[in-house]
Amino acid sequence: MRILVTGAYGQLGREIARQGKNYELILTDVDTLDITNGEQVRSLFQAVHPQAVIHCAAYMNVDGAETDSDTAFRVNVIGARNIAAGCLETGARMAYISTDYVFDGAGTDLYREFDPVHPQTVYGRTKWQGEEIVRQILGRHYIVRTAWLYGEGNNFVRTMLRLAETQKSLRVVQDQIGTPTSTVDLAWTIFRLLASDAYGTYHASCQGQCSWYEFACEIFRQAGKEIEVIPVTTAEFVRPAKRPAYSVLDNYMLRMSVGDPMRQWQQALRDYLECD
Repeated sequence: MRILVTGAYGQLGREIARQGKNYELILTDVDTLDITNGEQVRSLFQAVHPQAVIHCAAYMNVDGAETDSDTAFRVNVIGARNIAAGCLETGARMAYISTDYVFDGAGTDLYREFDPVHPQTVYGRTKWQGEEIVRQILGRHYIVRTAWLYGEGNNFVRTMLRLAETQKSLRVVQDQIGTPTSTVDLAWTIFRLLASDAYGTYHASCQGQCSWYEFACEIFRQAGKEIEVIPVTTAEFVRPAKRPAYSVLDNYMLRMSVGDPMRQWQQALRDYLECD
């Protein structure tokens, strides 16, 4: 299968490239493809004729989007439209990577794929609008929502380990609940979906749930680091964009459709730390 990957230099894109050795991958990022330029996207599709696209490229600066909403919209909505249109014209299927930020985070039950969305940030709204435009244009799509992602690149795990080298204690938020998700598991899932005709909307995060504070404590425990972790509230960290208090995703459609390969978050973290 010939697969076009956007955002190939990001954490997920790098893992897709690592796992996709048996596929013909066309890797693109912002320096080789401007997804907001419709003509450029169309020319690339006509040149390479992908059979599938994994659309990882996105404007992901959650706080920056609050003051740069036009850029967030161009990348997350117009970019998604252009990629979906290219897929429609060439007959390719499309995996669009989305986020838990499409929900408001005010609930206490796991979010399933067809629960009402209510994004509270520019980032969340533009990712939801990106989902919608893909649905409108292209029938052969897999919309894959994930959360708290870490892999090769800058992420929470590496930040905690780096800070532990110079700090005696760290303050970490305890009242935001989610699920740490390894790019390894997410890439497995995306390739499994692409091999099927089970089109639709999916949640794909590792199993279980924790707070950022509990996540940090587990990182240090598994890494054998001695450091004091102090739990604090979201109110003590003023940020431009609102963070969801509870954004645990239930991979219900995966279980019902192609099976759920996602591991418990602690196991995935252990493998990541051993390989990092």
